[in-house]
Amino acid sequence: MSRIKVRNFGPIREGFIDNDGWLDIGKVTVFIGDQASGKSTVEKLVSLFTWIEKSIVRNLISPDQLNVDIFKNLCAQQDIIEYFAKNTFLSFKGEAYDFEYDEVKKSFKSRINNTGYKSYVLPKIQYVSAARNLLTILYNISLQNIVDKNGNVIDLSSNIPFMVRVLNIEYLKALEEYAKNGFALPINDTSVYYQNHNTYIMAKGNRVSMAAASSGIQSITPLLLVSHSLSNEVRRDIYEKVQTIDNNLKNRIEADFAKEKSSLYDKFKQISSFGRGILTDKEDEKLLDTKLKKYIPSSFINIVEEPEQNLFPNSQQKVINRLLEYNNAVKENKLILSTHSPYTLTALNNSILAEEVFEKTGKSIDAYSPEKMVSFADVAAYQLEDGKIISIKDEETRLINADAIDGCSAKINSDFDDLLDLLPENDE
Repeated sequence: MSRIKVRNFGPIREGFIDNDGWLDIGKVTVFIGDQASGKSTVEKLVSLFTWIEKSIVRNLISPDQLNVDIFKNLCAQQDIIEYFAKNTFLSFKGEAYDFEYDEVKKSFKSRINNTGYKSYVLPKIQYVSAARNLLTILYNISLQNIVDKNGNVIDLSSNIPFMVRVLNIEYLKALEEYAKNGFALPINDTSVYYQNHNTYIMAKGNRVSMAAASSGIQSITPLLLVSHSLSNEVRRDIYEKVQTIDNNLKNRIEADFAKEKSSLYDKFKQISSFGRGILTDKEDEKLLDTKLKKYIPSSFINIVEEPEQNLFPNSQQKVINRLLEYNNAVKENKLILSTHSPYTLTALNNSILAEEVFEKTGKSIDAYSPEKMVSFADVAAYQLEDGKIISIKDEETRLINADAIDGCSAKINSDFDDLLDLLPENDE
């Protein structure tokens, strides 16, 4: 399990008030809080540190190359460069590497975790921004040339946030692979199609272009398509993936095996050409499998802002269930969510309760079949408010405490009662 500590960075000041400031990142992690409370800030830091760890393991960068300036440049890509303060402190304990940034000392440190490194599984990391509705606009822009009065082509896509442009690359790949014959969404028997460079939906026999679809459909289509695509990608047999990797990665793996003077060097070259069948020794196969998982993504970290965006409550439940299915497909997968919705928390609590019921009775209901369940022990849940972070896991009920969001409804209902009290008694 990875962990992160954040102090004096953007809206977060004290950070997590327990566990010496360490936030655990579980199999499923959820953040709640008002706008600008720091939910996305934590998510972006987790994404960034995990990417740095991944790049070191793959030998794309050396720990010795990392310094304060490089780290800040990476933060600029995530649009969090303005969040540094004179006493910012950030620390991350990953699966294979630990990192520490200290503004006071002007230092960035990294350290290998030898125990975790041995079992490290390289992740595919995807940040699904709340601005994902922009993908429809971005696609329309890509189909036309817009020129200024002097005839110069204007590149409007350069103004699209970096993380949205990265998401768009995966979205287009997923459309090409999974939507040509229709990709079913968990809402109103709706399917998405991508044909002849056009994206449209079919709902109850009616065809509507994606640009004219509801905002909810525009929001969940890239979310679910990309999540489905990457979940499937990391599940593919690693020896099949070896045969499709680019030559640069293949050469790097060969060079690293050669440095180790390992007998696996020749075996890797053989499976690159002939596949798994060339291996006859199960121990070699197991060892090679472990080593290849440090180079080729075999797990999926799905970081999602506001999965409930523009969705009716029962649709929110269906989207969360679908995301949990993708997350449960591989043991090392992680799902990290930020939300404003009590329905999202309720859907997660139902999945937690469903797992407990299934463990004790072996029984389940259709809405929460085993692939949609999550163990309470595998969940981390936090509320961000006034620069602080608190856990909202209730150890007594073994559920996520939704009082922080439900309390908003209570306040609104209280205001309604106060207004009723102002009416004259005989007013009808």
